[in-house]
Amino acid sequence: MGDRFNTVAGWALFAGIIALGGAIVSSKFFHDERPETMGYAIEGVEAEGEGAAAGPGLNTLLASADVAAGEKVFAKCAACHTVNSGGANGIGPNLFATVGKGHGHVAGFAYSEALKSVPGNWTFEALDKWLKSPREYAPGTKMTFAGLGNPVDRANLIAWLNTQGSNLPLPAADAAPAAEGANAAEAGNAANASEAPAGNAANAAE
Repeated sequence: MGDRFNTVAGWALFAGIIALGGAIVSSKFFHDERPETMGYAIEGVEAEGEGAAAGPGLNTLLASADVAAGEKVFAKCAACHTVNSGGANGIGPNLFATVGKGHGHVAGFAYSEALKSVPGNWTFEALDKWLKSPREYAPGTKMTFAGLGNPVDRANLIAWLNTQGSNLPLPAADAAPAAEGANAAEAGNAANASEAPAGNAANAAE
C-alpha cells in the first residue's frame, strides 16, 4: 500500500513539475511588451492635443474687448488696489495710468525686488502675462493672486485699465489666416464658369 502511494505521489509531483515547466516555456514564447501607445491608429482621427485651435491672439482680443466687462473683472482686484487718480496705495499699488509705465513706477510703494528687476514697461503683452500668472512673470513676487486663466477676461481688464489714465491706442486685430480650401474653391468656381459657355454652345448646336 505504501509503495503504491509513493508511486502515485511521485507521478503527481512529476506532472506538477512538467506543468510548471510548460507554463514558463510558453510565457517566453507568448510574452509581449506593452506598446507605447494603446489601441489602433484610425486614419483621419487626430491624437489628443493635436490640431487644437490656439484661439485668438491678444491683439484680436483687445481690439474687440468689452471695457464694461473689464471693469467688472477689476472687482477681483479692488480689495488690494485703487485705480482713481491720486488714489492711495493699499496692499497693492494704485493702478491709475499704469499701462505703459515701468515696473515699480509708483513712488513710495514697497515693490518686491522680483518685480522691480523685471525689465521693460507694463505693455499690453506684459500685463497679459502678469495677469495670467504673477508668480511665473516675476518669480518671488509678493503678489499672492493666482491669476486669471481666461484670456478674454484678461483682455477686457487690460482694456479697461487702459482707460484709467493711460489711454494708449489699442492694437489692431491680428489678420485672420486664410482658409486652406478658399483657393481651391475659387479655382473650382472659375473652372465651372469656363465650362458653362462651352456646355451652352453644345446644347445650342444640338
